[in-house]
Formats: sequence, structure tokens, C-alpha cells
Amino acid sequence: MLPVQARRAGAWCLLGLLIAAVVALVVWLCVELSAAVTPVLLALLGSGLLGPLYRRLVAMKLNRSLAAGLTCAVLVLVVGGAGYIVISALVDTGDQIISSLRQAAKDLSQHFGAAGTSLDDLASKSKGLVTKFGGTAASGLLTGVSAVGQFLAAAVLALLLTFFFLRDSDRAVRTLNHWAPGSSAPQLERMARRGFQSIEGFMRGTTFIALIDAICITVGLLILRVPGAVGLGALVFVGAYIPYLGAFISGAVAILVALADRGFVIALWALGVVLAVQVLEGHVLQPMIQSRTVHMHPATVLLAITAGASVAGILGMLLSVPLTAAVTGVLHELRAYYAEGSESGDTGPAASPASS
Repeated sequence: MLPVQARRAGAWCLLGLLIAAVVALVVWLCVELSAAVTPVLLALLGSGLLGPLYRRLVAMKLNRSLAAGLTCAVLVLVVGGAGYIVISALVDTGDQIISSLRQAAKDLSQHFGAAGTSLDDLASKSKGLVTKFGGTAASGLLTGVSAVGQFLAAAVLALLLTFFFLRDSDRAVRTLNHWAPGSSAPQLERMARRGFQSIEGFMRGTTFIALIDAICITVGLLILRVPGAVGLGALVFVGAYIPYLGAFISGAVAILVALADRGFVIALWALGVVLAVQVLEGHVLQPMIQSRTVHMHPATVLLAITAGASVAGILGMLLSVPLTAAVTGVLHELRAYYAEGSESGDTGPAASPASS
């Protein structure tokens, strides 16, 4: 009784609801099983970051297990060293940064009223919250030990999974080809490889860009004699793994610190340094480094960060963009597959054997 257009719209709506239900179920399962899912995702990121090193070691005729072990050792050194540098820099200059933010908030409150007062309250309470957290962890020793134990267990599990992902990648491809239904094995393999290549491109490109951003901003702040320049550079390095939003927050903190301790003119110079680095990143580094492997619109990135933050907080913000890059790579591969099938006169996966 309904017209054809209404039936088609109803079919599309039903399909949309079915896809939304499946996605919601997957997200719910990931949240409920976060203790197992998080190490897997971290292992994928680690494998993507150091995958080229592992392949180079294998090409040098090293045993696959030995090559994977050496790669994991490099991963521990890189992550541990970077974590030590970032944490030590933030701890050493954290008091300076917080006091500078409080002074900047007082200066802003004289000109902007309630907005500056709110910033002053946030800066004054930040150290109190850290102290209170430390006191709570010290008073509740069991809770603190449990949290540290969970973190160490997740880190060790992620490291072990990285080892197995690197060593058994070819075995995983053979398993995929064995279990794939019908003649879909080659296409599934191409999709999996494209998704992992997107993760590799994002991790390697983002790490390189974060390092350049941090070095440039640190050097600029040191030249301007802004206090806590090393800690602010470390904050820039960490924030670069959250595209757009992380750079904005870390750059704003650097400018506020410069405003509090060095005055309005130096703050303008700091703003110029931050903007110059962002222009360098957006117009030179991003197109040269990531455009060949990761193709994502800024709006897609911002939506992914927002969704990740709503699901898993800061960890979700860090993991959402590489996962979105992987999904984008898979979708590009599917689109290319169906476009090739339409040009050759086939109907994609549903084509009959006789037509081939």
C-alpha cells in the first residue's frame, strides 16, 4: 500500500537502526571488557609504531622471535624514556606553571571579570586536587596498590601482545585466509592491511610531528625566557597525540604562562611562536607526513575525539583517532573494491562465479 519511495526510506531506516544497534553493542562490550580491550588496542598502536623496525630486522635474516623481542625492547626504551622525560619535566616545573596560571588568572580577572575568576579557581584547586589524590592513595594503600597493579598488568599484557602481533602477523594472515567465507579472503586481507597501514601512518606521523612541535615550542619559549619551558614542551608533545584539541590546550597554557611571568609583549611573542608552529604543522608537516597514509577530515577527527572522550575519557581521546584512521582506511578499500567491480561490470561480492 505504500509507494516505492516510502518503502525504500523504511528499508534504509531499518538498516540504519540495525547498524546503530550493532555499533552500540560493540561499544558496550568494549567498555565492559576494557581490561582486555585496552591492552589489545595499545598493542596495535605499539605494533604500528615499531612495525617498520621489526620488518627491517627480519629482512636482516634475524629470527622472527628475536626480532620481535628486540623490537619490544626498543618499545620499552622509547616509551619508558619518553614517559620519564615528560613526567620529570612536568614535576620539576609543575609548580612554576601552576603559579604562573594563577597569576595570569588574576590579571585576566581584572579585565574579564567572572571568566578570569573561574580560571583562578581552577588553577588554585588543581594542586589541591593532586595533593588530595596523593593523600587518598597514601591513606588507602590497598586502593593505590590495586590501581598500580592494574596499570602494570595492562602494560605487561600490552607488551606481550605487541610481541605476538609482530611475530605472528603472517600466521594471522594465513588464519584469515583459511577462515574467510567463499572467495572473500583476498579482499578481507587487503582491508586488514589497509586498516593497519592507517594505524602505522598515524602513529609514526603523529610521533614525528609531536617531536618537532615540542622542540620548536620549547626552543621558542627558552629564547623568550618563559619559566617552565621544558615542562610546557613536554605538555605539547603529549597533547599532539590528541589532534587539534591537544595542540590548542597546550599552546593556550604556554601563552598564559608567558603572560603571567613575562608580560603582555612576551605573551604576544609566545602566541606568535605557537601559531608559527601550528602553521608549520598544518601546511607542511601534515601534508608531507600523513597525507599519504591517513585521509581524515578535521570534522571527523573532532567527532572521533568527542565520542572517545564520552566513552573512555582521556584514554578514549587518545585511542579514538587511530581507530578512526583504521576504519577510514577499511572504508576506502571497500569503496575502491566496489568501484573496480562496477567498472568491470561485476556487482561486487554478490557477483556470480559465471560472471567471472
